Amino acid sequence: MPVPDRIRIIPHAPAGIPDCGSFEVRYPDGRDPTYFFWDDNPGRRSITLKVDQEQAKKAAQDLARAEQQKVDKSQ
Repeated sequence: MPVPDRIRIIPHAPAGIPDCGSFEVRYPDGRDPTYFFWDDNPGRRSITLKVDQEQAKKAAQDLARAEQQKVDKSQ
């Protein structure tokens, strides 16, 4: 039996802008991905209201884990 597709977390960082980026939660069923944006520069973060990298990563992991459990239960 083939291994089912897994939900993936893909990190992104823009070129030339340090200390910021996003984590993309990509679903195997074709749903639109969910993005968690982060900024580790305290000055920019206070203006953009983004979380830091660790908070964004944890939120992406929590969502991916919950969604994967739903997929696993339905199979």
